[in-house]
Order: sequence, then structure tokens, then C-alpha cells
Amino acid sequence: MRRSVPLALTAAIFALSGTMLSPAQAAAGPCRPGQGADLRGKDFTRGASLPADLRCADLTKAKLKGVELVQKDLTGAILRGADLRQANLTQAVLKYADLRGANLREADLGQMHADHADARGANLIDAEAGQAQFPHADLTGATLTRAELTQVNFTNAKLIDADLNESTPGQIKARKADFTRAKLREAKMSQANLRNATFKDADLSEAELTQAELDGAVFTGALVEEASFVQADDADLTGAKGTPKGLSLPTTDLLFPEGVFTPEKETGRLAEPAGTGGAPSVGLLMVVVSAVGLAVTVVAWGISAQRRSRRNSRFALMRRGAEEDITRLGEEIDQLDYEFQVSGHGDITGDQDWRHAIDAYEAAKNALSLARREEELHFVADAVQGGRNALGRLRVRSRWGSSAASDGGPPR
Repeated sequence: MRRSVPLALTAAIFALSGTMLSPAQAAAGPCRPGQGADLRGKDFTRGASLPADLRCADLTKAKLKGVELVQKDLTGAILRGADLRQANLTQAVLKYADLRGANLREADLGQMHADHADARGANLIDAEAGQAQFPHADLTGATLTRAELTQVNFTNAKLIDADLNESTPGQIKARKADFTRAKLREAKMSQANLRNATFKDADLSEAELTQAELDGAVFTGALVEEASFVQADDADLTGAKGTPKGLSLPTTDLLFPEGVFTPEKETGRLAEPAGTGGAPSVGLLMVVVSAVGLAVTVVAWGISAQRRSRRNSRFALMRRGAEEDITRLGEEIDQLDYEFQVSGHGDITGDQDWRHAIDAYEAAKNALSLARREEELHFVADAVQGGRNALGRLRVRSRWGSSAASDGGPPR
């Protein structure tokens, strides 16, 4: 009986040692070396089919230009130096993926999930990445010039030395993101959540940060020449260089505007009543208290009015953007309908994705007409993105159908 206790403990420790991960292993992600399919250097641009399971797959320097990877699970996949130009990664999952040096130029990354991904030095020039998720990702040295980054999640992401010149990261979530030495010239960052983000030595020349949330953001050494901070909340440009636009600094006159009675202004002007020994009268105290109360009320009302005005302006700007998105979706629907009619692909009105795109367009218009607050505009964005995804699937099928027809039909 005495021997069973140490034997049981030994067995338990041995079992745990095989299942527990060290901190280093946990940080490395869910895959072990060689766990997934070995697809290094393979060419998938000439009709070669991808395996059904791509989790942890090694696709180093694989050729995937224009390949459809919609909703594919590439968790932990190695895509170092892979050619993913114009690839469709809509709603794909690339959590913990290794994208170092990958070429994603003009790729469709809408709603892609790349949490904890390593995309150092990746090329995302002109990529469409609306609503993509990059929390805790490392994009150090990545090139995102002119990339569409609306509503992208960069929370806690590293974008050190990244190139985002002329990109459109509007309404992004980038709390605690690191933009040290990043190039953000003419970047459209309106209504972005940049709380506690770091912009040390970054180039923000002519960047658009209208109505951005900047509480705790650091701009030490950043170049902000002609950058717009109109209605930006809590912007502190201490240590920044250049002359920004639309930045209003707080002044002491805000608390007691000119012409409002204050005790400090009246000190020395009021004569001491005779026989009081220098003590103010009860009437004078009541006047002072009433004046201070009035001043506080006026200031509070002014601050509340400013907040309402700022909120209304932000909503109007977001609503215009949502309306433009709906218009573009309608144009895409009309264009695809025209292409089908001209190419002779036949009637598409009965196609499920076509109906889904039409329904999404109508749902987006209805959501816009009912929206009264900023949060309600997310329903519009979701409907528009769903319509675009449906159109993308329909285009893919039409290309496959054209290819099969030119080859004499599907292979047997």
C-alpha cells in the first residue's frame, strides 16, 4: 500500500508531462513542426487541388496567385514567401499563421481572421481587408500602401516600421497598437479607436484622424504636419513635430468665460463692509455662490452641447460612408448582371447567391433608413459585406463554368 502512492504520483506526472505545454510552446501557436501537409513550393495556379485539411500545412513559397481560399481554415499554416497575389481569402482563418514575406498584393482579405499571425515584411499593397481581424498580430515592416482597412481590428498589433501610406484604416480598432516609425502619410484614420496606441517617430503627414479616439496615445517625435485632428478626442501631441489641423487646446478661460462673475475677478474690487472686520456679508456670499453655480451650469451645458454636436457630426459622417457602401454594392450587382447577359451565361435570377446579394442590398438600405445611432450602422456594414461575399462566390462559379466549357466539360 505504501508503494502505490509514489507509483500513482509518478504515473500522473508522466501523463501531465506529455500534455502540458511550456510557455514558449503556447506562444508558438497550436501546431507542431511537420504536423500538417507538406506543400512547400507547390503550384496551385494551374488547377491543382488543395487538400481539404490545411491546418498547420507548410505552404512555404507556394504559388497561390488568384486561388480561391474562401472560408478555408489555415490555422497555424506556414506561408512564408508564398505568392498570394489576388487570392481570395474572404472569411479565411489564419490564426497563428506564418505569413512572413508573403505576397498578398491585391488579395481579398475581407473578414479574414489572422489573430496572432506573424506577417512581418508581408506585402499587402492594394489589398482589400475590410473588417479583417489582426489582434495581437505582428506586421512589423509590412507594406500596406493604399490597402482598404475599414473596420479592421489591430488591437495590440505590432505595426512597427509598417508602410500604410495612402491606406484607408477608417473606424479601425487599434487600442494599444504599436505604430512606432510607421509611415501613415495621407492615411484615412477617421473615427478610429487608437486609445493607448504608440506613434513614436511615425510619419502622419496629412493623415486624417477626424473624430478619432486618442486617449493615452503617444506621439513623441511623430511628424503631424497638416494632419487633421478635427473633433479628435483627448489628443495629446506632446513631443510631436509639425503643425496639425483642427486641434483645439484646452484653456483656463473655459471654466470662467470673460464677463462671468468669479470670486477671483472680484477680489480687491469689493470694499469691505463697515463694521464687519473684513468678513463678507451674507448677501455677498449668496451672490458669489449663485454666480459660481451659474458659471458651472453654463460650462456643463456647453460641454454637453459640444458632445452632442460631435456625436451628431460623427454619425452623419459614418452614415454617408454607409450610404456610399450601399451604392457601390448596387453598382457591383448591376455590373455582374450585365456581364452575365453579355457573356451568355444564362439567367442568374434563380441562383441562391444572386438572391442573397439582392436581399443583402435591400437589407442594407432598410438598416440605413432605420439607423439612429452609430452602433446601428454596423448592421449596414454586415449586410453589405454579406452581399459582396455572395457576389464573389457567384463570380468564382461563373469562372469555373467558363473554364469547364472551354475544356469540353468537366473531367470524368
